[in-house]
Amino acid sequence: MNTRKVGVAMALVGGLGLNGAAHAIPITYQADLNGAAASPPNASPGTGFATVVYDSLAHTLSVDVSFSGLLGNTTAAHIHCCTAAPLMGTAGVATQTPTFIGFPLGVTAGTYTGVFDLTLASSFNPAFVTANGGTAAGAEAALTDGLEAARAYFNIHTSAFGGGEIRGFLQPVPEPGTIALLGLGLAGIGAVRRKKPVA
Repeated sequence: MNTRKVGVAMALVGGLGLNGAAHAIPITYQADLNGAAASPPNASPGTGFATVVYDSLAHTLSVDVSFSGLLGNTTAAHIHCCTAAPLMGTAGVATQTPTFIGFPLGVTAGTYTGVFDLTLASSFNPAFVTANGGTAAGAEAALTDGLEAARAYFNIHTSAFGGGEIRGFLQPVPEPGTIALLGLGLAGIGAVRRKKPVA
């Protein structure tokens, strides 16, 4: 095996990865919302889907949610962060309280779209800001770290379930370009390894 060629292929893959990171592509997180994922779990037939997009250059958080079939009327919705372990446990509210501004309340089904400026303390729960250095920047860093580690969840509270009728942990969604670059890099490394050195 020609180690020089393998080294060149690895450097190319590494360079492509660094180049993608330097452009700070917005990161998408998604969650399926249901009663089984609530804490404590419940038998609600309600379901929902949340998409959250974090843009580190604009310092914005875009939130899109749809939900239906709830047993109670909505009373609040927000993102909680950060649990002690990924995909489990509970945590305090990180985003606006008692609910996202404009979130449909008093209904069993609906949709919501909002964009939040994370440089503003008003985009967060005041207690979350205080717990993370007392600044919006500290709160933003803590929330985005929690999102990246799957330690943040979207929760919809209702009159039937005050602690939350449906929830789901937000998890990163790989960008198509990232997957393509990874596949290209792995294919290149495989081709270099299969090629026999010339005697």
